[in-house]
Amino acid sequence: MSEEAGSESLLRVERPQDGCVLLTLDRPRARNALSLALRREIVRVFDRLREDPELRCVVLTGAGDAFCAGLDLKELGSTDDAAAAVVPVRADDPVLAVTSFPWPVIAAVNGVAITGGFELALACDLVLASEQARFADTHARVGVLPGWGLSQKLPRLIGSARAKELAFTGNFLDARTAEAWGLVNRVVPPPQLLPQALRLAADMASALPEALRAYKRLIDDGAALPLADALRLEKQRSAEWARGLAANAVEERRRAIAERGRLQQRAD
Repeated sequence: MSEEAGSESLLRVERPQDGCVLLTLDRPRARNALSLALRREIVRVFDRLREDPELRCVVLTGAGDAFCAGLDLKELGSTDDAAAAVVPVRADDPVLAVTSFPWPVIAAVNGVAITGGFELALACDLVLASEQARFADTHARVGVLPGWGLSQKLPRLIGSARAKELAFTGNFLDARTAEAWGLVNRVVPPPQLLPQALRLAADMASALPEALRAYKRLIDDGAALPLADALRLEKQRSAEWARGLAANAVEERRRAIAERGRLQQRAD
């Protein structure tokens, strides 16, 4: 059930394991299109999860056979203020809610991720894709320009020429090609999508919490800078972090890492 009491479920919130929340976009008949109500619910839930002291990772997926079909075009066509949907204020911006979230977010893309849904997937820190997943950028066909980062993130991930091919044609990109191009971390059979995403979430949840948050912030902040500035940022934050380290704590963690490695070898 959704945590939004007293209303129809738009976003299911579940806790399948310690440290992890599973969020499911829940408009399957509309292919999980991002209505204004759903966009606002995503923002509200992520805001609420920021305050959860037990949380370490979020997995985001879609109900039914789609991850997300993008903005609800029927709703968009009936409004006099399309700009408010394309470039929304913070309370209506699901992509900002994801990118600014302090803990890792894993996209488990179970089906199509189209335009705004594509942008929502790319807002996550990792993307796992079902073999049935497909990606498409239809901005040029709908007649709008991206406002949630697709025109800038996609060329940086897969190269300018490939990004332009997707943007200018609106054609679908299948999961295996997306993996080969570096757009997704891995492709798995549909029944394994959530189990593998949750396994990754469990691995992340077992890391040192304060280091997990700081490392995510360091990568994201550095990605927004030229390389020389990003390297200086890394040295600065590394030095600040090192000043708070205790030798005995480092040794305890080293032992824990070695034991985890031994357990993984036995499991393999």
